[in-house]
Amino acid sequence: MKRISIGLIGCGRIGERHAEHIAATTGLHLAAVCDIDLIKVRSLADTHDAKAYTDVQTLLDAHPEIDLLAICTPNGLHAPISIAALRAGKHVLCEKPMALTAVDALDMIATSLSAQRHLIVVKQNRFNPPVIALRKALLEGRLGRVLNVHLNCFWNRNPAYYTDGWRGTLDMDGGTLFTQFSHFIDLMLLLVGDVEHVEAMGGNLNHQGSIRFEDSGAVALRFASGAIGAISYTVNSHQRNMEGSITLFGEHGTVKVGGQYLNTLDYQCISGEPIVLTELGNAANNYGTYQGSMSNHGLVYENVLDVMTKDATITANMYDGLRTVELIERIYAAMERTGGRSQGLQ
Repeated sequence: MKRISIGLIGCGRIGERHAEHIAATTGLHLAAVCDIDLIKVRSLADTHDAKAYTDVQTLLDAHPEIDLLAICTPNGLHAPISIAALRAGKHVLCEKPMALTAVDALDMIATSLSAQRHLIVVKQNRFNPPVIALRKALLEGRLGRVLNVHLNCFWNRNPAYYTDGWRGTLDMDGGTLFTQFSHFIDLMLLLVGDVEHVEAMGGNLNHQGSIRFEDSGAVALRFASGAIGAISYTVNSHQRNMEGSITLFGEHGTVKVGGQYLNTLDYQCISGEPIVLTELGNAANNYGTYQGSMSNHGLVYENVLDVMTKDATITANMYDGLRTVELIERIYAAMERTGGRSQGLQ
């Protein structure tokens, strides 16, 4: 079987994670890596016996054999690099968030359709065993109609985290919901469906001088199904991440998937058979001075391989990515109406 040849754009911590999983997945080959940081790109290239580049177009021109580009750059570069790759005839695997505006996400989708190439979005928390089990219970109707939804995102990102140039900026980072919690937004939409109405408040309460947007927010939602929801989020949890959870209150059951990364089944009370987990999830991604979402990128790449060799269904497609971007934009627009996302910014 022909190996899928991959080019990796962005050699930071998440790029390193991608490279590790590409190397560990039979049927995939990392051919080239690209980053403007010469030290990072040469180090990753040497580790994985790949070619090193500092310019995306040069990489594309030098490697016509590459099948797929994995985009692991700062958020604001996801759209232009994905579009360039698709126009060059490459399939794309794009890290979250898919883009920072719905307009850019729609341009990516249009280019994917025109080029007839896959645009896959990284949503690794969809592979968390408690999330899979909860979704199965919902699809089987075991909770009945969902009445209320509560999403809690309580993490820590200290000022030192934002010293890496692009983090904390509006044009490259985009905001706390984009960079820290877009996975959580995606899972809420996956489990409960589309949102009809949004109200929100936010503010920069503890990161003045570090970030150009909110570090905390409170959001009220009405879903198209009629369910009422709330999102409470912050990166002001003292010293470490505290909780990442979603609680669903249904006619016939209540379930909370929690832990720090939606990785544990914390509570359930269901009229019928209880949810039973048959496996434990992976550990969280460890980025040295902080932790991120679950380390399921290996499963993401297994899905990529199956999509490209067996015509399998994409676990998180470009329309899923668009839905998340659209809702985050609506939340931020609602925040601006109630006093601004950057309250307290100096």
